[in-house]
Amino acid sequence: MAEQPRIVIALGGNALSTRGTDPIEIQFERAKRSMLKIASLIADGWQLAITHGNGPQVGNSLRRVELSQSEVVPLPLSICGAQTQGEIGVILTLALGNHLYTTQMDREVVAVVTRVIVDRNDPGFSNPTKFIGQFYNREQAEKLMREQGWIMREDSNRGWRRVVPSPWPQEIVERDAIAKLLDSGAIVISTGGGGIPVVENPDGSLEPVDAVIDKDRASAVLALNIGAKKLVIITGVDMVSLNFGKPNQSDLKEMDIESAKKYLSEGHFPPGSMGPKIEAAIYFIENGGEEVIITSIDQVESAIRGKGRFTRIVKKLEEKDFQDKELPLFQK
Repeated sequence: MAEQPRIVIALGGNALSTRGTDPIEIQFERAKRSMLKIASLIADGWQLAITHGNGPQVGNSLRRVELSQSEVVPLPLSICGAQTQGEIGVILTLALGNHLYTTQMDREVVAVVTRVIVDRNDPGFSNPTKFIGQFYNREQAEKLMREQGWIMREDSNRGWRRVVPSPWPQEIVERDAIAKLLDSGAIVISTGGGGIPVVENPDGSLEPVDAVIDKDRASAVLALNIGAKKLVIITGVDMVSLNFGKPNQSDLKEMDIESAKKYLSEGHFPPGSMGPKIEAAIYFIENGGEEVIITSIDQVESAIRGKGRFTRIVKKLEEKDFQDKELPLFQK
């Protein structure tokens, strides 16, 4: 199956939990719904690497540690991230694997706990921007900042959340193993929550550090590491917009990377929301990727077939700009 097209699909943490308070049963149901949308792509023969966020889950895991530290051995943020990779990996492999089994699609689903190399001097360590955990109102946030010492910011007018360091990913440690699994025909779930951040010591050994890597940035690095030309980023909205949430909101059907850079510099894409997705798209395309699709889980099937509501980002637009018609975006 190595000759089949290879796509990386990056699921947001809200594919399982919308606000971080959903019980595990609801997360399983959301996972089944998300995987149902992706299963049709498997039936079409695509070679899929699936990544996922963990913002709600890792925040909850870290909060459990803080509440129970007088009773059990506390765990660092890096290990909480590793735990959520296993947690979400199990949920997604069960949801997708069961569907493939009942529909008699002979494809194996494998979850890989993934480490990602970062620079120990990355400026992200001194400027926390990655949202994790639950949403709080301003009064609750001020209390947590005062009593727990958290750094908190408002997340796209949805409430206040904790922020932690988010260094830029450099390399996926398990990239070769993931590529071999894809070559064998497996559907691979990896790089969960952006992967476990590690730094390289002078002797070549790897050491975990406390941070949460943005999963879209890590997905772009994974796609480049395994030779995928297409990156699909799943988020909570159908399309990327200018002036999001304002009366003059304008949805973008297609962008080239120069336009993406311009809009990013103008502040249209906030650091804790759409910003990292656009940065990941720019990085991916500038380093050899062909195109990026940003859309919702409900639109992903149509988007890959060139239909529906989505935003497509490419290096340079053709003279005949994108029209509202079917395009062979992912031709085999």
